[in-house]
Amino acid sequence: MKKTIVSTMVLVLSLTTFSQQITPAPALTKQDYLQKSKNKKTTAWILLGGGLALGITSAVIATPTEGGGLIELNPEKHIYSTAEIVLSSAGIAAMLTSIPFFNASKKNKTKAMNMSANLKMEKATMIQKQSFVQNSYPAIALKIKL
Repeated sequence: MKKTIVSTMVLVLSLTTFSQQITPAPALTKQDYLQKSKNKKTTAWILLGGGLALGITSAVIATPTEGGGLIELNPEKHIYSTAEIVLSSAGIAAMLTSIPFFNASKKNKTKAMNMSANLKMEKATMIQKQSFVQNSYPAIALKIKL
């Protein structure tokens, strides 16, 4: 019984591991890359703004009740609460997380700008009335820099 279960599992794993993809992923267009860039930039700004808001909130919570102000001159008197530490840590983490999103946005925008279609005239040698003639025809060139 155990041998059949093991052999079935090995068969299933080998089929999924060595099988080919039936439908290949479609190639992304210039508009797709621009949309990805816009989405990533929006995400980056949200993370940066949210992290800044969390940092400001933790600074406001950390304001000592006696003496007022954001900076306490005697740090031994003030004991930081868990909420302040969690908010400031989450704010810093969110702001640092926004950096890769800004980089990915720039990368997708660069890919989109590098994908361009150019119309140009190509020449082809053809035979007409027992002689070689150069004819021009319109052609489209698609340039993709990866």
